[in-house]
Amino acid sequence: MKAIQLRNTDGIDALTHEDIPRPVPETNELLVSVHAAGVNPLDWLIARGMLSHLRSNQTPWTLGWDVSGVIESVGDEVSAFDPGDTVCGMTRLPDAGGTFADYVTVTPDEVTPKPSSHSHREMAGVPMAGQTAFHTLYEAGSLDPGDRVLVHAAAGGVGHIAVQLASNTGAHVIGTASAANESFVRDLGADEFVDYRTQRFENVVDDVDFVLDPVGGEVLDRSVQVTRRGGTVVTLPEPPTDKVVDQYLDREGVDVRFFDVVLDSDPMALQKVAAHVDTGVITPSVAETYPLSDVQQALTRSADGHVSGKLVVAPRMG
Repeated sequence: MKAIQLRNTDGIDALTHEDIPRPVPETNELLVSVHAAGVNPLDWLIARGMLSHLRSNQTPWTLGWDVSGVIESVGDEVSAFDPGDTVCGMTRLPDAGGTFADYVTVTPDEVTPKPSSHSHREMAGVPMAGQTAFHTLYEAGSLDPGDRVLVHAAAGGVGHIAVQLASNTGAHVIGTASAANESFVRDLGADEFVDYRTQRFENVVDDVDFVLDPVGGEVLDRSVQVTRRGGTVVTLPEPPTDKVVDQYLDREGVDVRFFDVVLDSDPMALQKVAAHVDTGVITPSVAETYPLSDVQQALTRSADGHVSGKLVVAPRMG
């Protein structure tokens, strides 16, 4: 089968598209024929040598963690799924995912039935971003109806799902993005929009209950400034130090938390996210689909930023 191989961490251009043996499922695994795989920052960060704690010591291995496809075969100990079932999910974090390939093995708790209402390409972009948005809003953030919610990068992979979830909950949603994405973000359910290129959000937003920060850096500090005492900011790119967290709490009365999709994801969240897609609460948006052979282009596009929705790689483009 064809797969994208990480042989070293010299960058996106060093990834190879080559033939490797089809994986054989263990007795507790499923073999999934990959119809589409979502692109996440994790993919290009690892290709560029970052996040070394997530990399296996042995290479080569196959990138990709989000998947939507059809079960080809099941191990003897598997009873929850059958060959021919359509599934979507997120594989084997924190190790090589293997979804940038024609086939991948997964365990039953890493996947859930794919909603029939949506295509493989749409669902391939949901698992990692959807679980991140869900955990951030409802577990780290304890979102309630009527809360004022600020979502940064609201047009992005996590952001565009978070806006829909928060709006459905009955929150007042403020989204930041570039002006070109204003209609997209408002259509998702945002009540207010801030063009981050022409406005500093702290000059036009205040007294929010919750902030989702997929950006980090100075955006975290500025987000604390607009959060009411007793409010919460969840940041995604990197964990702040305990000292910084304590300072924000003591000085501003704001609880700053870090969500780690690698360590904190769970099967129940995936099932809830898929159910929200099936009922129309979440409409996943796919900005562009690439053939597997063009994965370098897809990762470069992701690393450049400013993508509305998700990028997807489809081994079966037909």
